Amino acid sequence: VQLQAFGGGLVQTGDFLRLSCTASGRTFSSYAMGWFRQAPGKEREFVAAISWTVSSTYYADSVKGRFTISRDNAKNLVNLQMNDLKPEDTAVYYCAAGSFDGLRYGRYAYWGQGTLVTVSS
Repeated sequence: VQLQAFGGGLVQTGDFLRLSCTASGRTFSSYAMGWFRQAPGKEREFVAAISWTVSSTYYADSVKGRFTISRDNAKNLVNLQMNDLKPEDTAVYYCAAGSFDGLRYGRYAYWGQGTLVTVSS
């Protein structure tokens, strides 16, 4: 599975942004998908995950209530709707594929190129 995230940009505090990640490969729908982020000088951080059945989602406490992960298996697409953005959300965002429980604990099978999100105060 090859992954490519896009949709990042420069926004202001309180704005929204929608990230998307496209996946190639016929086995996309069999993987849970997740989003991670890494801010300058900081360690990589788990953001959100969604199961391959779309029945389960999991979020980091820092984004719960503001971010929503979704996927469209027919289009090999996973999205991250980010609302009420804060400067601390500034980071490079990456999408990843793996098991649902694995993603929650930072483990992944496939990792894609990231997209930069910058939130100005």
